[in-house]
Amino acid sequence: MKKYRVGIIGATGMVGQRLLLLLQNHPFFEITALLASPNSAGQKYGNCLQSRWMMQDKIPEQFVNMTILNAHDIILVREKVDIVFCAVNMPKDEILVLEENYAKAEIPVISNNAANRCNPFIPMIIPEINAEHLKIIDMQRKKLGTKKGFIAVKSNCSIQSYLPALHPLREFGLEKIAICTYQAISGAGKTFESMPNIIDNIIPYINGEEEKSELEPLKIWGKVTEYGIQNATSPIISAQCLRVPVSDGHTAAIFVQFKNKPTKEEIITAWQSYTSSITNLNLPLAPKQLLHYLHEEDRPQAKLDRDCEKGMAITLGRLREDNIFDYKFICLSHNTIRGAAGGAVLMAELLAQQGYFE
Repeated sequence: MKKYRVGIIGATGMVGQRLLLLLQNHPFFEITALLASPNSAGQKYGNCLQSRWMMQDKIPEQFVNMTILNAHDIILVREKVDIVFCAVNMPKDEILVLEENYAKAEIPVISNNAANRCNPFIPMIIPEINAEHLKIIDMQRKKLGTKKGFIAVKSNCSIQSYLPALHPLREFGLEKIAICTYQAISGAGKTFESMPNIIDNIIPYINGEEEKSELEPLKIWGKVTEYGIQNATSPIISAQCLRVPVSDGHTAAIFVQFKNKPTKEEIITAWQSYTSSITNLNLPLAPKQLLHYLHEEDRPQAKLDRDCEKGMAITLGRLREDNIFDYKFICLSHNTIRGAAGGAVLMAELLAQQGYFE
């Protein structure tokens, strides 16, 4: 497969840094532009990130002396890239304008931002669940007046810890879902050094997170129509989201009620045998097995299990019957890999394999 030239918008932030690590030496992609705000533009990446690098691995040597470009200088960027990953910290209205301007400049945008997730003509993809939503891109291009440019978004990082586990259970008639997420500080782009108020503390509010947790699964489970992606109307979802003193790894406590209650064995079998339309595509970041059920009573744990299959798999545990719902269980995923940067790269791998960048 041809290698595509890639730009990272928001390369100085936490998700941008994770994208940098995941895309270095990637068989499909080559990073040719690091993009950020005008304040960072013109600086060498290594100098700019000297005190702001948040990853455990060092800055890859090939990027240390790369000059950061102004993300708003699309004419210059267009000469250097075929596609861009967008992971910026900007007001929603500004993100909408920026991403659309890139798409209209015939540069496909793989977005980590929430701004465009509700647009019915922009696919929000978890590749193992709703790869068929990519066909909405043809309709989006007609609306934008583009031949190559489009926007595709990744879902919220927390729902990727549990939606892949819920998806195989739809065959039993999911009716009601209650969710409580315990989300790592890296989901806010923070470390313990930059978020001292989280130490010995739990914060019971994350702006906008509960609304996303209740609405985004319905779009992912929706269907493509001539009017865009039509959201599913069921199941009913209720969510609470808490920030907890964990560096990486979003944990979710899930309660489910079914129309046709399965046995515990049937649920575990559904998880362990789940395959999707991308299973045999050999995409570089795709986990060999998406869902891993752990039988130990005290698993999954963020510190022990977040890196399962290089951070791209979901670990599950503690499946048991409930006094109010039918069952309850625990899910875990690495939020900056599976939930953010890795989920975006996997979606881009699928888009490349399906020819959407041509």
